[in-house]
Amino acid sequence: MTDLSSDIGLRKNRQVADAVYQNKALSKAGFSERVFALLFTGLVYPQIWEDSDVDIEAMALTEGHRVVTIASGGCNVLAYLTRRPARIDAVDLNTAHIALNRLKLAAVRHLPSQADLFRFFGEAGNRANSAAYDRFLAPHLDAATRRYWEGRNWRGRKRIRAFEGNFYQTGLLGLFIASAHVAARLHGVDPTRILAAKNLGDQRRFFEEEMAPVFRSRLIRAILSRKSSLFGLGIPPAQYDSLITSGDGTMASVLSARLEKLACHFPLRSNYFAWQAFARRYPAPGEAALPAYLEKANYETLKANIERVALHHMNFTDLLAGRPAASVDRFVLLDAQDWMTDDQLNALWTEITRTAAPGARVIFRTAAEETLLPGRVSPALLDQWHYDQDASRTHSARDRSAIYGGFHLYLKNAS
Repeated sequence: MTDLSSDIGLRKNRQVADAVYQNKALSKAGFSERVFALLFTGLVYPQIWEDSDVDIEAMALTEGHRVVTIASGGCNVLAYLTRRPARIDAVDLNTAHIALNRLKLAAVRHLPSQADLFRFFGEAGNRANSAAYDRFLAPHLDAATRRYWEGRNWRGRKRIRAFEGNFYQTGLLGLFIASAHVAARLHGVDPTRILAAKNLGDQRRFFEEEMAPVFRSRLIRAILSRKSSLFGLGIPPAQYDSLITSGDGTMASVLSARLEKLACHFPLRSNYFAWQAFARRYPAPGEAALPAYLEKANYETLKANIERVALHHMNFTDLLAGRPAASVDRFVLLDAQDWMTDDQLNALWTEITRTAAPGARVIFRTAAEETLLPGRVSPALLDQWHYDQDASRTHSARDRSAIYGGFHLYLKNAS
């Protein structure tokens, strides 16, 4: 059911701008929003930074469920597919993310083996990947997706050649992590050394003795005080304002706390997000946990169910507006609501409530710790949902990516 038609063709569109712009162009805030929107038209997330294992548990996802999710880097879409839902509709405004998702779906379908899939998306680069693209993937891609991957980046190289090197060092997120490594090394810290830790105690000692002092640096604190410093994390100005409420009023303290969770709360063997942050790569098979779609045990399930995914280059609300009432079981909003105005939130939840099937669940994350819906979404809508605060806190604590302040679960009330 994968939709490769021209109506979701890869093009720069105004929807990203409409999602970000909240201030006049000539204002300082408006200028910052427009710079972010320009950057967001390219690849932001080569991998998703939400913990799909937590998502699956919170959704109680199983066979027969109909899911609507934001696609982002696509790791979540394929992770959900391992539970054999009836259908997954994945939406995204970013043309590069749509291209990446199409490439991943084609790879599951057409690469010869699971080892080839892992070599393409799991290894830190392999020169054979461009040849694999030409032979196995390109013939099965729509014209728009081929134009993207065979087009050239700002360095004049075909984008697909990023898979000959470490693809996860590309995109805004890859550049942000690279910059963080440079900043750490300028302060005498090599983040990769945490991989030598044998247990959680070693991980905590490394963080407290080497990483934490970097965030007390006057230079780092000054850099992080600028909203543009987090554009590489895909965080627009409005979300920066939400994020900073979680700390002592400085972004350095917020990021230090989030990195402390990433470095210290989960064994490295179970946390591939930490490998990407500190080693800038995924672990090898057997070395540590991998994203669900790269685990060998899930490969046959992915191949058998890949036709249940449909991609849509549009926003979440518009997709739901075209769906029948009571036709969706699970909604995954990632952190998109942090970007939204009150009017946009109410339009979204009007459609969520209308299309929610009995027993439906909504999950999302926020930069701040608390749910953002009370006081912003109409009580007439929210009264039809139950916010499971205890489960939300439990899932938030278990989210290995450690980037977000809060994880939130809403359940549709029985009518």
